[in-house]
Amino acid sequence: MMKRIILITITLAFAFLIHSCYYDSEEALYPNLDTTCDTNNVTFSVTITTMLSENCYSCHSNSTAASVGGNIKLQDYVDVAAQSTSLANAIQHTGSVTPMPKNGGKVSDCAINQFNIWIRQGKLNN
Repeated sequence: MMKRIILITITLAFAFLIHSCYYDSEEALYPNLDTTCDTNNVTFSVTITTMLSENCYSCHSNSTAASVGGNIKLQDYVDVAAQSTSLANAIQHTGSVTPMPKNGGKVSDCAINQFNIWIRQGKLNN
């Protein structure tokens, strides 16, 4: 009787483990998630400012830079263009600059690619 209870317990545990281990793709779990990365229409006014707004302005906007952002402003085109090389290294976590966002992970690979494309295209104010 005891062997039978142990066998049933092991069988149920094994069945539970097999049933609970599965892999769903990101597309299946989040069907409305846009996984595309537009690298053809990279503009400062939309692409770059959106990335900065989502990841940087909490510390580096014109109103917060002095108090929490090391006085590094990233809200205006002139400031971003002037610091583009350092900013590229910061968001890629490369070089001798502090990795950004501070105490966070890197921005998305898409955002990094778009920022580098904007630099290669001449840092246009478009």
